[in-house]
Amino acid sequence: MSEKLDRARAYEEEKRTQTPEGSKCVFHLTPAVGWINDPNGFSRYQGEYHLFYQYHPYSTVWGPMHWGHQKTRDFIKWEHLPCALAPDTGYDGQGCFSGSAVEHEGKHILMYTGVLDRMEDDGRHTLRQTQCIAVGDGINYEKLPENPVITAQALPEGSSKEDFRDPRIWKEGDTFYAVAGSLGVDGSGQIALFSSADAGKWRFESILDANGGRYGKMWECPDFFPLEDSQILIVSPQFMHAEGLEFHNGNNAIYFVGSYDREKKKFLRKEARSVDYGLDFYAPQTVETADGRRVMTGWLQSWDNYLTPEEFPWSGIMSIPRELELRDDRLIQNPVRELERYRQNEVSHKGVTLSEKAGKTELEGVRGRVLDMTVEADVSRSDALTLHLAAGEGFETTLTYEKGKGTLTTDRTYSGLKKDLLCTRSMYVDAKEGKLKLRLLMDKYTLEVFVNDGEQAMSSVIFTPPEAEGIAFSCKGESSLDLVMYEIMV
Repeated sequence: MSEKLDRARAYEEEKRTQTPEGSKCVFHLTPAVGWINDPNGFSRYQGEYHLFYQYHPYSTVWGPMHWGHQKTRDFIKWEHLPCALAPDTGYDGQGCFSGSAVEHEGKHILMYTGVLDRMEDDGRHTLRQTQCIAVGDGINYEKLPENPVITAQALPEGSSKEDFRDPRIWKEGDTFYAVAGSLGVDGSGQIALFSSADAGKWRFESILDANGGRYGKMWECPDFFPLEDSQILIVSPQFMHAEGLEFHNGNNAIYFVGSYDREKKKFLRKEARSVDYGLDFYAPQTVETADGRRVMTGWLQSWDNYLTPEEFPWSGIMSIPRELELRDDRLIQNPVRELERYRQNEVSHKGVTLSEKAGKTELEGVRGRVLDMTVEADVSRSDALTLHLAAGEGFETTLTYEKGKGTLTTDRTYSGLKKDLLCTRSMYVDAKEGKLKLRLLMDKYTLEVFVNDGEQAMSSVIFTPPEAEGIAFSCKGESSLDLVMYEIMV
């Protein structure tokens, strides 16, 4: 084990014991200490699910990337494990960037991007991103002496040597495959496909798909997997321009439904859609469960809106793991069913009448910041319906449906922010025959909304003081709703 990895492990162990009890999320993965971003290595290994992540233990802002590590049996209760990778070799000395993992013959194989970024003696700047392998037992991992196992020399001529990252490894039969993002000769994103018999020696197979300048620039964090009778490609484009309410400016997470031509090794895709329409969601990655479900998690933070309060010893939250299905060529996302085991203290209200004249309506027993709440509303006679969440002492975050626009909007303007950051985002929703169904998960600092049984997801973080637990409802016109709420206790 290297000195850098030893230091990181000792530091996180010391600091995590100093984190105040109850200061982090209850059922969402958060770090022991420091900064986290992209989920990495989401995989099944020896009957448990492991999740690694981009990690800088020494501060709550991005720094030289390590791989943090946790595991779970049910996607809800997470167990902290020691830091898995540190930037400690010549080829990854400036960062162990994003990647993935697969189980093989009792070993856990991690595939990641090593970053070399240095000034040479003659004044030249050298920047290279290469793909590397580490093999371990679920706790300790050894980097292959053959690393890096893939360099940009394997890519088509004219491809970038500086932007080549985020490998996604899987195994079919006796063959390993991996896709990775890079920039092509036209300066826009492409997804390269590689194969290997042993995960050590790799060969280039094809450009699986290419951006063509259509969706942003670099395509980060690709994930490529079968779902029902289709093939799914998820990518996280950089530098996108907003398009209506489907895509926003900057870093997005988008998906394509399509088919995979295995002979030509090409992905044939249909139109692109957003994975999540909220203010904070990026770099999702999936795993196949033992019972055949496809489960996804993403990073609940925006690169361009850093909200973490200064006094926090940690920064970064992973989304609730979500089960994926397909319906009419759309990804359907719902929280993993295991969450239902942790529901307690059910509160139910039926036939609640709301009116503009009555103003805000509070319901007995409906309050809290760690909850799972489903609201089914009749909005046929209202111009707008608003849910007031995390409310109290001048604080609130609102979720508003406007019938005339057909939109659902998250607004965290009054969530307690002290900086002029982006606070609102909207998406088009379908109020089916005047009915709207919303499932809300809140976990102290998170708000995840699933519309109409998972047709759309909208995720945002809010750093409102935890004692602001009020929940109320208001409308323009008249509305009625049924509600059921549970506390989540882990």
